[in-house]
Amino acid sequence: MVFDGGVRMRQLRPTRWFGHADQQSAPGDLDDLRAKLKKTQRALRRSRRDLAEAEAQLTAARSGLVLPDDVEKVLAGVREENLSYLNPTYLRTLALAVLDAERRGLPGAVVEAGTARGGSAIVMAAAKSAARPMYVYDVFGMIPPPTDSDGTDVHRRYEKITAGGAKGIGGSTYYGYRDDLYTEVQESFARHGSPVESSSVELVKGLFADTITLDEPVVLAHLDGDWYESTMTCLERLAPLIVPGGRIILDDYYAWSGCRTAVDEYFEGRAGWRREERAKLHLVRETPGA
Repeated sequence: MVFDGGVRMRQLRPTRWFGHADQQSAPGDLDDLRAKLKKTQRALRRSRRDLAEAEAQLTAARSGLVLPDDVEKVLAGVREENLSYLNPTYLRTLALAVLDAERRGLPGAVVEAGTARGGSAIVMAAAKSAARPMYVYDVFGMIPPPTDSDGTDVHRRYEKITAGGAKGIGGSTYYGYRDDLYTEVQESFARHGSPVESSSVELVKGLFADTITLDEPVVLAHLDGDWYESTMTCLERLAPLIVPGGRIILDDYYAWSGCRTAVDEYFEGRAGWRREERAKLHLVRETPGA
């Protein structure tokens, strides 16, 4: 019984959750609950990152950093033609990073490693000055195989790709199955107002290990290499070149285990970088050094 000020009150019964209080949950029920909890936690983390992204773009807008109409037009065209897996918010993030570098007068090239059909690179090219160099690296064909450093999620995805089961953007042919992706990307740049010949853009075909040999400042590196080996190669060769105030944007950190492992290993104990948990992971160079 429960008493309050000498007044006899009703007897409280135990709260019963998921059936009778004296019954134990079956193992299957516990597994379902754990799975639901993990799913909810993932959704919560994603929502927090999306909120951080929205706050960052709002801060940029308040400071006067907004996409010009011509860049918005390019972005819309890229989306309409299914040239990028990225949604408009992510594409604006890349364009705003380029515009921010232009406004602040930061030196250095813009780099994209892993371009697929070229959409995100085209948007960044539209945002940069014609004189600023841009390097776009890709095999322009079938994605290279993962290694033992990648998790089962990556290997399952690669098996699906090589089996011919991958779907392209908006139902189009998957980029790795296209006959002449290099020419397609080159033509897409021109069609959207940034012909590579007159826009200081270089499309570099081949494995990252063979082609990324830059020895000049980099202000922005958008890394979309998916797997461990490609991501680590990019970090080892590009991170030391990022100028103070420049940044690396990791497209796949939240998506693929190999990319996540490579990033965590490379930046463990490495000073001089600020981590921004946004819709995509940003790593901002604060001080010079490797």
